[in-house]
Amino acid sequence: MYTLKKSLGQHFLKDENICRKIADALQAHPFSNLVEVGPGGGALTKYLLQIPNISFKAVEIDTEKVEYLKQTYPAIKDKIIHESFLETNKPFNENFTVVGNFPYNISTQILFKILEWKEDVECVVGMFQKEVAQRIAAKEGNKVYGVTGVLVQAFYKVDYLFDVHENCFNPPPKVKSGVIRLLPLSKVPEMKSEKQFFALVKTAFNQRRKTLRNAVRGLFSEEVLKDDIFNKRAEQLSVNDFAQLTFKMK
Repeated sequence: MYTLKKSLGQHFLKDENICRKIADALQAHPFSNLVEVGPGGGALTKYLLQIPNISFKAVEIDTEKVEYLKQTYPAIKDKIIHESFLETNKPFNENFTVVGNFPYNISTQILFKILEWKEDVECVVGMFQKEVAQRIAAKEGNKVYGVTGVLVQAFYKVDYLFDVHENCFNPPPKVKSGVIRLLPLSKVPEMKSEKQFFALVKTAFNQRRKTLRNAVRGLFSEEVLKDDIFNKRAEQLSVNDFAQLTFKMK
């Protein structure tokens, strides 16, 4: 068999029903190219390999798991990218879908990597720590609404699909999990530039308890800062509010 490595945040799915639910959620939106992030012991992979008429790749950093997957699922032999997902090159030249029971210690970084590839990523179905999944899906006015949610929701529609109990894993994590799906927005909010949008959102939430006026003072002129919107706190602004404010930045 194989060993579990805490350093890689490994908690492997063992619940076949959850694996099937993820595979079903994935196939609700047709695709030609699929990449699995961190297949680990292959619980989900065995269902993905059964999907007909697609190109499939799996990105796995752990050498032991790579060897285990090759021995257990011979069909995967030439489909493994033995690297960290955070450091790998784009796995397909065409549009692709991403799926995975994401390692919780790097799940937010995985999302930011996906945002770098957003022109090509047509769907994501991912398992996260429940609190992280809720943050990504949260709307303005919610206390868990923050940087990750705003940046992802600027480009993707986020659906929280279902909870996953800790007993569905080996070893059971100390937290509950949640599966979400991202689908590209048909119309991305207009913004002056993505760079300014990212800078504004990160600066605003860096001091989220302050009014926007105090949190982002360095990004706007004193005249612009007189606008009533700056009386609000970051968590009260919608994605569109942030996008519109980029046009008033210095």
